[in-house]
Amino acid sequence: MNSNRVLQVESITKVYGKDDNKTEALRGISFDVLEGEFLGIMGASGSGKTTLLNCIATMIKPTSGKIMLKHRNISSFKGGQLADYRGKEIGYLFQEFELLDNLTAKENIILPLSLHGITGKQAESKLYELANRLDIVGVLDKFPSQMSGGQKQRVAAARSLISNPSIVLADEPTGALDSKNSKILMDKLSKINKEHQKTIVMVTHDANVASYCSRILFIQDGCLFHELRKNIETENTDNFYERIITVIAQMGGGSANVL
Repeated sequence: MNSNRVLQVESITKVYGKDDNKTEALRGISFDVLEGEFLGIMGASGSGKTTLLNCIATMIKPTSGKIMLKHRNISSFKGGQLADYRGKEIGYLFQEFELLDNLTAKENIILPLSLHGITGKQAESKLYELANRLDIVGVLDKFPSQMSGGQKQRVAAARSLISNPSIVLADEPTGALDSKNSKILMDKLSKINKEHQKTIVMVTHDANVASYCSRILFIQDGCLFHELRKNIETENTDNFYERIITVIAQMGGGSANVL
């Protein structure tokens, strides 16, 4: 893994409402993400993990603090800068796929490229490379209604990767999948992360899914509660899973409470 910092989150806070109705969703969270890292974010429902991901995605603006992507302060981006960041620097993988029903898999995947004027052979070669890696060549001409949930999420994964973003943000990517399709998706994402040094930041409630990560941040009440690093050389996913479960139990309420 590269030691270059691709993302720096510095003292991020997010406050909703005022006075008696004030809710502090994030309370001064700071961390770095290295290039090629697969970072998991876990925490109970309402802990702030999705708020944090949406701040990085610029879907919401933090109340204070700053977020740096490749040493550029994305919190200050406006207009064209913001559109470029969303279109080229980040890929977003949603829980519910968010595919356009009236487009084929192929059209859904290359949509981010066509929005930025990249068409023809360049788009086609990227498309087929990703389709092969994610095992979705057979559904490229199908519409979402003709695909299984697992196929839809792998098409969505291809769409998030097609513009070769600096970072992929995944929000509960297996949340709508059964265990078999969850494993297929995570095996594919893990392989892409390792072989192509693709940086991924993923929110998940599932300890099995989290065990694919190289590092996990646990968030509780808008603050960092704990951090786990996988020993890449000596630790397999089963061992890492056991350590994840231990931390979840320490957070209170057992694994069922970490949503």
